[in-house]
Amino acid sequence: MKTLVKRNGGFVPLVTSPFLPTVDTFFEDFAPLDLMDWTDRSLASIGGSLPSVNLKETDKKIEIELAAPGLKKEDFKVEIDNNMLSISSEKEQEKEETRKKGNYYRKEFNYQSFRRSFSLPDYADENKISANYKDGILHVEIDKKEGAKQTMAKTIAIK
Repeated sequence: MKTLVKRNGGFVPLVTSPFLPTVDTFFEDFAPLDLMDWTDRSLASIGGSLPSVNLKETDKKIEIELAAPGLKKEDFKVEIDNNMLSISSEKEQEKEETRKKGNYYRKEFNYQSFRRSFSLPDYADENKISANYKDGILHVEIDKKEGAKQTMAKTIAIK
């Protein structure tokens, strides 16, 4: 039996069988067409482990907010070296279950890590940095040096 099926905006003639999937539907069921469409996707939405960051600068300080729910403050490492601020985390979890009935044994493990680095401006005071972790967000504040001259942003005309 031959029919027309609308797929992805067009009609495709298909030969159908009650026992076999059609070639078109077979590949779309197991490899969706949007698999390689990366528009408007962050690593978090596709299962990556790179946390999102908000950066904010005021007259007196630079603020970094890093979204990392499920961690503890002990899981983070915040370091500064040569005007480079690095925030990293490594966490390992292992879960083991054994039941005597039915000869059941299950062992699962999980490892996640990330590292985000930020180049700090010259007017950032490396000696006045504070960090705290609350409600799944790591807050890092970097004071600015007093009297440090900050260059103002300007728009460049395109000719």
